[in-house]
Amino acid sequence: MDEVEVVVAHSERATLRVGDVFLKVDADQARVDVEVEMMALAPVPTPKVLWRRPPVLALAALPGTTLGRLGGPSTGAPAGWAAAGAAIRTLHEAPLPPRTGRAGRSIAALTAELDDECESLVTNGVLPADLVTRNRQVAEAALRPWAPAFTHGDLQIAHLFVDGDEVTGIIDWSEAGQGDALYDLATFTLGHEEHLDDVMAGYGSGIDLDVIHAWWSLRSLLAVRWLIEHGFDPFAPGCEIDVMRSRM
Repeated sequence: MDEVEVVVAHSERATLRVGDVFLKVDADQARVDVEVEMMALAPVPTPKVLWRRPPVLALAALPGTTLGRLGGPSTGAPAGWAAAGAAIRTLHEAPLPPRTGRAGRSIAALTAELDDECESLVTNGVLPADLVTRNRQVAEAALRPWAPAFTHGDLQIAHLFVDGDEVTGIIDWSEAGQGDALYDLATFTLGHEEHLDDVMAGYGSGIDLDVIHAWWSLRSLLAVRWLIEHGFDPFAPGCEIDVMRSRM
């Protein structure tokens, strides 16, 4: 061990890497309970739980690398993206977990949250009205009935690891539960539209591209203010604002 690496840190939680161990510090023990439970139920590779002493959860590091990062170039080959798609399909076809996840919010609740957020973004001058209005229109396609699936709920590209064409593990399960499968696919491909076809090749049928595009807009609209308030930059090249501009 040469150093302690801060992987991510904000007011809600922090993750540190110490050698081959990740230490997740989270004051919300219910959130950690969900993460441990969902990892045990998921039919895909997940990190090994080494120990748990609240507020710290220790996880073994996964082999392999991510396929890239939001706002940066993709580093994986098409075979890796296809393998990710196949692993996501395996998760979505698994028996439903006992709880509703972030991807399972009701249409009414999601619509109300989206409308409030759009109003706030415009009223407070965070984003121009035409950008918000256009993306709110695109987002409408995601507000439709869906069949529940076992979803990860926060399947960012940085949360899935591959080694060549093999998925070696998926991390950060605190938002998992029953939800809309296309939410996961949209989250994973956000900012990397060029690899959507590769993911679809591994995932198979049942992908409505209009809904994927809608979730890109919807997720971005809901994320902007939170990201700014927690020290992240949605205006960075390739990130949420650029994703929304691509819908114009």
